Amino acid sequence: MLLLKRALDILLSILLILLLLPLFLILALTIKMTSKGPVLYWSSRVGKNNILFRMPKFRSMRIDTPQVATHLLPDPSGYLSPIGSFLRRTSLDELPQLFSILKGKLSFVGPRPALFNQDDLVANRTERGIHVLVPGLTGWAQINGRDELSIPDKVQYDYEYLMLRCFRFDLYIIFRTIFKVVRGDGIHY
Repeated sequence: MLLLKRALDILLSILLILLLLPLFLILALTIKMTSKGPVLYWSSRVGKNNILFRMPKFRSMRIDTPQVATHLLPDPSGYLSPIGSFLRRTSLDELPQLFSILKGKLSFVGPRPALFNQDDLVANRTERGIHVLVPGLTGWAQINGRDELSIPDKVQYDYEYLMLRCFRFDLYIIFRTIFKVVRGDGIHY
């Protein structure tokens, strides 16, 4: 299963990067023209076996935004860049993560990588053995609540994924993710 999953990650990420290259360029230019700062935001994330890695996203927040989970900001919408809400609502800010998938730091499906400072989430995942998984662009917790889930609920969904993971389940999660993204489910900012 692991070889098939990795092969799918490589092939699909290359295909999507090539197909979406014009969109990457349009988004990069739009971000650069509408706000000061870099096009990409690099965040320190917790990867497989709790090893930190740098994960890129199209920058949707102002450059003075504190490095905490969005729901912990006093007024998250006040930190959005002019096109930040659109990028987040459509999940287009996640596109640069295709390069992390290609490098093997992410997979298409797995638990979403925790921020470097989400100690409670990391500790709970480690306690349940979830830390051995390669984190994902999307996952079982993502399609069952995304930003709306408490940490215990998120960890429970991640544990269910650990126990149930298989190629067919990954495909199901990918298709449900596409549906959720199109509808904008579970996104607040």
